[in-house]
Amino acid sequence: MAGPVPLPADERTALLMMLLAHGPASARRELLGKFGSARAALRAGLSAWRAAGCTPEQCQALAHPPRAALAHASRWLDAPGHHLLGLGDPAYPPLLREIALPPLALFVDGEPALLRHPGVAIVGSRRPSAGGADLAREFASSLAGAGLVVVSGMAAGIDAAAHQAALGGSGLSVAVLGSGPDVAYPARHAALRSALAERGAVVSEYLPGTGPATVHFPARNRIVAGLALGTLVVEAAFRSGALITARLAGESGREVFAIPGSVRNPLARGCHRLIRDGAVLVEAPEDVLAVLGPLALAQGRGLPKADSVPIEHPGPGRATGAGPSPPFTDPHYQSLWQALGHDPTPMDSLVHRTGLTAATLSSMLLAMELEGRVVAEHGRYTRNP
Repeated sequence: MAGPVPLPADERTALLMMLLAHGPASARRELLGKFGSARAALRAGLSAWRAAGCTPEQCQALAHPPRAALAHASRWLDAPGHHLLGLGDPAYPPLLREIALPPLALFVDGEPALLRHPGVAIVGSRRPSAGGADLAREFASSLAGAGLVVVSGMAAGIDAAAHQAALGGSGLSVAVLGSGPDVAYPARHAALRSALAERGAVVSEYLPGTGPATVHFPARNRIVAGLALGTLVVEAAFRSGALITARLAGESGREVFAIPGSVRNPLARGCHRLIRDGAVLVEAPEDVLAVLGPLALAQGRGLPKADSVPIEHPGPGRATGAGPSPPFTDPHYQSLWQALGHDPTPMDSLVHRTGLTAATLSSMLLAMELEGRVVAEHGRYTRNP
């Protein structure tokens, strides 16, 4: 899978300068939309900035950006695996572009292609019950095993359980942070942040080095909801950030799922409220897949696909798997097809056999599954007999 084309150095610098001009995002979004690039927006000058609604402080920052912060962000982006996706970038996740207030840009540590992959957000209480944490792990493991990317906010409780279960089953996961992409919050999740960056992606709209702030987390929730086809709330109190994420998902036209609980469990009240308001009541991962499957199929049509040449089926008297490979012209698909057997194969084995990353293989496998070439069950893949 080809990665995003890096921004030209001058465009990257211009986009960082716009991000450093803190204040109303609407004015900067208007500038980007009107002029087509950050570089052109900066060249438009003071009168254009004012006409777009930039505050005096923003105009000052655009004219004279803080050099130390600009240099720090540039150094972070120079490191391997670090990316910056602007709102007008072709690699910017299309689902996120559809929400009411899409981020001007995203800093990504890890595989940016995962942001375009069909996903499900799993959110809930920071202090879940033991049963709630178990449910988060069960749903995340099953949904990741079915090929969906598990999206969450890396918070304590349900978020962390979902990320860990997805990665533990060789699935894929994306964390959206309310801090810079290099700042783990809570701090004890530093190892989890590193694992997500290595095997999935860590995403933030905040510049590297930015610490967590209360105001950042509701804003972060809109990105969690915006990246996913649907949001699953596992456990949530009547007032919680998880309900904000669910509301934002609904407002963006995405599916909302909730797991019911005991009427005596205060952490079930938020889920019951969502169900009363129209969320889909789910009792098993298959309930989520039944709704998201067709949506993933539609989104999957935009993924890189195997050549649309029918797989060669064995003729009479010929053993399954014998004879030449199916006529894929893409060498990556040829390698993956050879790595797949007629026995279920886990993702780790496919990574080892092909030399491709889990993110690349996941998109390829989903494309092949949607075309009927591959069967996925419990995180293991096999050729469709």
